[in-house]
Amino acid sequence: MTAPRLAAEDFLADLAYQRVASPHTVAAYRRDLAALAAAAGESNLASLGNPQLRRALMQMHGRGLAARSLARTLSAWRAYYRWLAKHGAITVDPCEGLRAPKQPRNLPKALSVDQTAALLDATADDELETRDKAMFELFYSSGLRLAELASIDAGGIDFAVGTVTVTGKRSKTRTVPVGVKAAEALHTWLDERAAVANADERALFVSRRGTRLAVRSIERRLERWALKQGLGIHVHPHMLRHSFASHLLQSSGDLRAVQEMLGHANISTTQVYTHLDFQHLAKVYDAAHPRARKK
Repeated sequence: MTAPRLAAEDFLADLAYQRVASPHTVAAYRRDLAALAAAAGESNLASLGNPQLRRALMQMHGRGLAARSLARTLSAWRAYYRWLAKHGAITVDPCEGLRAPKQPRNLPKALSVDQTAALLDATADDELETRDKAMFELFYSSGLRLAELASIDAGGIDFAVGTVTVTGKRSKTRTVPVGVKAAEALHTWLDERAAVANADERALFVSRRGTRLAVRSIERRLERWALKQGLGIHVHPHMLRHSFASHLLQSSGDLRAVQEMLGHANISTTQVYTHLDFQHLAKVYDAAHPRARKK
């Protein structure tokens, strides 16, 4: 039986429709496979062996590609060749034994509690700043991803229960708490939203034109807001998510709860993301472990 001939585009289509990958993920995989195709020259990707892939990685490393980027690229290649093997197009995985260079674990920066208060306690001067204040309060209150925040509809907040349900990576939904300060800011914004939003617009946060606010616009508004409050540092959406996780973990010590609220599939991701420090863990141990407590 002849093995099927499958193109990279077939894999990308399967990634988008069968595995429900985001457009951003599909675009990244397309770039990574294009880099491999450039290294392969006239050769078909399915015909490449381990030496060719190893050489391609070394060439990319030699051109100065960062370890994180190389790891992501290799991850895309692995997914592609696993897919080829699953469909009978190859019998040997050429990625077997390949390793990307180790990357430094650079942790995202978090705002201090005082910096967060300075950012969020500021007064809004107009309806768009009222919207911005509500956005940033919700960001920090619920630890949302940028795309999750942008996708919330006007009816997406359950004020009676104090929660918001969002759709995260791979179309997974989760419900997270909304704090009192965020709820107050959202109520204020909703009172003004009708004067800004188009009649048929479902989005909770809308632009001056009345349409759903784009993620890039949210990034720019947060940067502008932080400069206006005189923080003196560049503040981006991921920093608010990280600050949420860090402050919550420092107060509660409940890593599993933080993992669930962040929507992380693996707790190892949460451990890096929230930069657990040994002193905090030691305090939790001393207070909780039966053999650690003094009599």
